Amino acid sequence: MPSKWFKAAGIRAVKTAAQTAIGVIGATSVFNEVDWYVVGGTVLLATLTSFLTSLAGLPEVASSQEEVRK
Repeated sequence: MPSKWFKAAGIRAVKTAAQTAIGVIGATSVFNEVDWYVVGGTVLLATLTSFLTSLAGLPEVASSQEEVRK
């Protein structure tokens, strides 16, 4: 169970990090210079937030647990 949760939460966090990086790079490039510290900090915060949100539950893990019970 914990390894499934970490895998699902990790996949979700990586997707969130990538989406955030694309958004922040796009937004900062409008100003003609990408501030990589801002990009890194924002991505790190989004990744941490994703993991914390996953503590409330992951549908991917819940559905696989229900299949095991059947």
